Amino acid sequence: MIYEFRNYTLRPGRRDTLIELFEREFIEGQEAAGMGVVGQFRDLDDPNMYPWMRKFPDMEARRAALTAFYDGPIWKANRDSANATMLDSDNVLLLRPAPVPSSGSSADPSPGPAPGPSHGPAPRHALRPAPDPFPGTARPPVGATVLPESLYVAMIYHVGDEFAEFFAREAVPVLKEAGVPPMACFETEPAENTFPALPVRTGEQVFIWFARFDRPSEERDVALPGLESRLTAPPQRLRLAPTARSALR
Repeated sequence: MIYEFRNYTLRPGRRDTLIELFEREFIEGQEAAGMGVVGQFRDLDDPNMYPWMRKFPDMEARRAALTAFYDGPIWKANRDSANATMLDSDNVLLLRPAPVPSSGSSADPSPGPAPGPSHGPAPRHALRPAPDPFPGTARPPVGATVLPESLYVAMIYHVGDEFAEFFAREAVPVLKEAGVPPMACFETEPAENTFPALPVRTGEQVFIWFARFDRPSEERDVALPGLESRLTAPPQRLRLAPTARSALR
């Protein structure tokens, strides 16, 4: 599964204009073209930022879906209105779900099956491909205006190699003990951009994890031992309030 985490910088005061247009015109059109629109948010710390996520089965499916949508009638009819709200739409991270501990690994919270007589326990560092962390795309209908009470926090780390192993082994148990279990983890997808008309950020390696709180007042930050020495740049914390039609709620 391939994800895009898109963070648009908008003209002052235009965020609600874009959200209304997006939720009326662009969600079903993108999904009809073959992509999944996962979540749309208001950045609580910057009124001019509009973060949202979409996903594709693979890179070739991404090329086909984006071509179909951006060459199609919905985008052509509404692109001038959408672009008029934006200052920058190129802050895009191309991601894939980060691997998770194999069953039986000491970093895995589930016990897993007991090893057979000729097999020892899984290595401490064993990881396996992750399932799609955000599989659902059900949402309220067009015209919905009630905002979810929940808060999502996205932590963005610039990292080196083998960070996913460290995070699964050292960070996840601490976060779970603190009542902030990661609901999804992503890492940079290194494949070449198959739709160059829409740029993505390159030349950097990131790891992103998401947590969900029922309401903003429940948000808490958790210090992670050993984290700072593994980062290549200061971390970024995004506080994200779902929009009325976000599938992430």
